[in-house]
Amino acid sequence: MEKVASAVLFPCKYASTGCSLSLHHTEKPEHEDICEYRPYSCPCPGASCKWQGSLEAVMPHLTHAHKSITTLQGEDIVFLATDINLPGAVDWVMMQFCFSHHFMLVLEKQEKYEGHQQFFAIVLLIGTRKQAENFAYRLELNGNRRRLTWEATPRSIHDGVAAAIMNSDCLVFDTAIAHLFADNGNLGINVTISTCCP
Repeated sequence: MEKVASAVLFPCKYASTGCSLSLHHTEKPEHEDICEYRPYSCPCPGASCKWQGSLEAVMPHLTHAHKSITTLQGEDIVFLATDINLPGAVDWVMMQFCFSHHFMLVLEKQEKYEGHQQFFAIVLLIGTRKQAENFAYRLELNGNRRRLTWEATPRSIHDGVAAAIMNSDCLVFDTAIAHLFADNGNLGINVTISTCCP
């Protein structure tokens, strides 16, 4: 039976939503974990929203279920995180629309270990991994004759924020650095999105 199973190709479980791959039973679970046709989860940080749906349904979901998220137009904006001194884990989320795409800007404050809080800032594309490769983003903190910059390719919302934070693949800074750039407990992050040559 094992020989038969290794010779047979099985369709991806997301064939009904567009995946045309057929794989050996041993390759199927790994592919299905990263398949571009699997449902998208709500990209908002935190585990409270359990919504899932197609990529086309993500923006309607965000505008309907998460009305507090503001959207700014343009490739060069300022993401203002207010009250960064709030205790505990806090998320700030904002949308940026440019180059006919929506980008989600996320700033998370977490306590990685007792008494040491860190900030994690990242940009996600409301789109596929392949689409995300066409863009670059720059996050910049400016103030008091100091500048801190992070440049990277945005992640697709399929990958989410958690993995980037776990691997520190984003702008990471602690509360002491945040206070160097903050103004009355508010932190402005300059966000610039640009297109890359394929």
